Amino acid sequence: MTNVKIFFLIIGLLILGVISTILVRSGSEESTGPGKYDEFVTCLKDKGATFYGAFWCPHCQAQKKIFGSSAKFLPYVECSTADGGAQTKICIDKKITGYPTWEFADGTRLDGEISLAQLVEKTACELPK
Repeated sequence: MTNVKIFFLIIGLLILGVISTILVRSGSEESTGPGKYDEFVTCLKDKGATFYGAFWCPHCQAQKKIFGSSAKFLPYVECSTADGGAQTKICIDKKITGYPTWEFADGTRLDGEISLAQLVEKTACELPK
């Protein structure tokens, strides 16, 4: 390799390193601060709402995505065994037949991806302004 090629290779690697560092730092700052829906999710829990899902379910992933970084606080129950081949006992006992399923304190259920507005209606929890 010529000195010019080595020089441009080093410059390129330095630029990639700086960009990677910026992206990692901006992502970690966002995930360590409070989430937009933290209080809403806490209210859902306090009102007795439970979200049943499976790690392999694309609709469950979409449901979680609505909550952004607050999803980690959801009152979530994993219904799939680790191998994805069976259902956990708690979900069998609850007769959960599809994912996602939301169950509320009054015993009613909503199946499928549920909007935040529907969750507000079922729980009287307030969305952040």
